[in-house]
Amino acid sequence: MSRFIRNPKDVITGGLLLALASMFAYLSLDLPMGSAVRMGPGYFPLMLAGLLALLGLLVLIGGLRFEDAGEPLSLAAIPWRALGLVTLAVVVFGLGIRPLGLGAAMGLSVFLSALASRRFRLPTALLLTALMVAFAWLVFIKALGLPLPMRGPWLGGY
Repeated sequence: MSRFIRNPKDVITGGLLLALASMFAYLSLDLPMGSAVRMGPGYFPLMLAGLLALLGLLVLIGGLRFEDAGEPLSLAAIPWRALGLVTLAVVVFGLGIRPLGLGAAMGLSVFLSALASRRFRLPTALLLTALMVAFAWLVFIKALGLPLPMRGPWLGGY
């Protein structure tokens, strides 16, 4: 099977995009569709799911090989440490936003994501973390007026 795969990352990404599009399309089928002139609440999600599926198919096809001249897929080539740290960063943000607040949850997730890089440098990661927390405060709290606390109850906020 690996002789048909030119770029395993593209094939995996395309498959994930197709799976997400299928899930979104299935979930939007319970909503009334309406028509193109008078759209119902299910029309826009279904159209977005279709576009996502199209993009996923294009990415997947781009990763396939149509002649035999490649090397086999190796699981050792996947950057497991980076994949784990970025996944952990998303989980930490999702679980930490209520008890820690936006500032600490964002800071932890950005720092964990920076740790995933092979070119990690502590001063750069700390600067990036501070800039991202300030940017999130500026955009979400000041500009959009969302009621997100910067410090959660675990840090003495609320």
